[in-house]
Amino acid sequence: MKKNTLKEKLLQNKTVLGAFVSTPSPSTVEMLGWLGMDYVVIDCEHSVTDYETAENMIRAAELTNITPIVRAGLNLQQNIQRYLDAGVQGVLIPLINNSDDAKRVVDSCKYPPIGKRGLFSTSRTGKYGITPIVDHVKTSNDEMFVAVQIETLDGINNQDSIINTEGVDSVFLGPGDLSSVLGVHGQVTHEKVKNTMESMIPKIIKAGKIPGTLVADGDQAKYWNDRGINFLIGGANKFLLNGSKQFIDDVKSKTKS
Repeated sequence: MKKNTLKEKLLQNKTVLGAFVSTPSPSTVEMLGWLGMDYVVIDCEHSVTDYETAENMIRAAELTNITPIVRAGLNLQQNIQRYLDAGVQGVLIPLINNSDDAKRVVDSCKYPPIGKRGLFSTSRTGKYGITPIVDHVKTSNDEMFVAVQIETLDGINNQDSIINTEGVDSVFLGPGDLSSVLGVHGQVTHEKVKNTMESMIPKIIKAGKIPGTLVADGDQAKYWNDRGINFLIGGANKFLLNGSKQFIDDVKSKTKS
């Protein structure tokens, strides 16, 4: 596996910006890369993107030298492994309720002795067998970025054990789902949501992990960046929605109805 520039920047305490891509579109990934995103999260939890399309989206990220991550809805080794073999450099796994869930992600992503990932060095991430197996194993273990999401009441209650799970690089705090389980659906800036997230950020940093979250605009990005979150992500659908609405409103305001 090649150098993971996302992981490298985060370990240097740099702020990174990426986008969830929830439509099966390699072209969208490519465009975001040329625009200057640091990474993309290919969303295979809330989308219809299949394995083959995900692989082509990974290729598009590689073309533009940004880091491809996948959000896989099933925390199962045989599911996650297919994306790893396709070439992703990181995973973001949702619905982590306890340390066992978090450890299962690490086991799926890391080769022994760190984890339990099955060896298949002739996949595209191993350059179809061109990369020596020893090198493939070492770089894969070194460069893979493992992020887990806390977004449920169980996750909140078990936050300490999740945060301190060995092998986890990042703990991602999902404001949308947190707002839902805290009874303020969609109110991602509600005090309940902010207080819950702000109580976890220092614990994540103290454990040597990287806190991450979803932001909708620059104001939200500044708010969380000021509180220690450098791992920021937006949504490609939101970009399209906002840009399209702005264009439509602008044209309609300047042309005859």
